[in-house]
Amino acid sequence: MRKLWFDPPVSIEGDRPGLTIVVSSVERAAEQLLTWQDHGPKWRAAVQACHDAMSGGSTADQAREAFIAAADEAGRMV
Repeated sequence: MRKLWFDPPVSIEGDRPGLTIVVSSVERAAEQLLTWQDHGPKWRAAVQACHDAMSGGSTADQAREAFIAAADEAGRMV
């Protein structure tokens, strides 16, 4: 499976104070989303966007934008 890279990567806050996570691919974004407690509407859209990108139905850029929106909704943007 080919890697779907984010350009540029997205930095988010981790679960521990002071921890910053750099998310550079659709696969990594999907992994991160599944660890979050907050499952708002933008989280659901980001999970779907990552799935769509990994299955070839959309682009890494679309998944990146949805991931950013979900991170912002969850208060995780750095």
